[in-house]
Amino acid sequence: MALSPILLGVGICMQTLPSHAQREAESTVAAVNDDALPDAPQPAQATPAATTDQKVDQANTGQQTKRILFIIPNFRSVSVDEKLPPLKPKEKLKLVFQDSFDYSSFIYVGILAGIGQAENSYPEFHQGAAGYGRYYWHNLADSTSENAFTEFIIPVILHQDPRYYTLGRGGVVKRTIYSLDRLVITRTDNANETFNFSEIVGAGASSGISNFYYPSKYSTWTKTGQKWLTQVALDGVGNIAKEFWPDINAHVFNNKF
Repeated sequence: MALSPILLGVGICMQTLPSHAQREAESTVAAVNDDALPDAPQPAQATPAATTDQKVDQANTGQQTKRILFIIPNFRSVSVDEKLPPLKPKEKLKLVFQDSFDYSSFIYVGILAGIGQAENSYPEFHQGAAGYGRYYWHNLADSTSENAFTEFIIPVILHQDPRYYTLGRGGVVKRTIYSLDRLVITRTDNANETFNFSEIVGAGASSGISNFYYPSKYSTWTKTGQKWLTQVALDGVGNIAKEFWPDINAHVFNNKF
């Protein structure tokens, strides 16, 4: 009689706990079910790395370089959609030195001097090496003076941004018009659009100062006005070159420059 409670408890445990065979069978069925069922597809999510890569690809569209064809200075060009802080006065002054005294600037001035001599623009300068030297230093003085007024003096006084912001979108006509209207429209240091006093007034002031080192024959109002318009027109051509340079560099040179 004393063993009856013990035997009764053992019997209940035997009924409650699965046998070893039952446990093996259940494990086998669970393993088969796990293998048979495919993993549930996980929803695709944009990882931070992928988002960053997308932004990099977008930023590379319309990417400007510091020089065009290793020769033409391009330090003031801003790539498409690039967000930059306003320039401090010393940074605007740095642009003047970069555009005026970089090795590419000396080559550019040399090309202009050669064109001027070939066209005999100033007969008083004569021909030959000495004549080319006169054309060269006059063009260098013109370039440096204009850079100083359009990139530093007027922009600092009026808080204007002397950089060229690439549009990079739309057809050729739209982008050409945009690049030309940048001659009369520019940004302030606060990123608002305003009349481009830096270009118009700066080029005019530079043309006026040139009367002090050119022959007096060319110091008339007419000659000064012609030089003023010429400088603005050259800057317009430069804007067009800056606007389309990223496209040319990408499709013609495969971004080798």
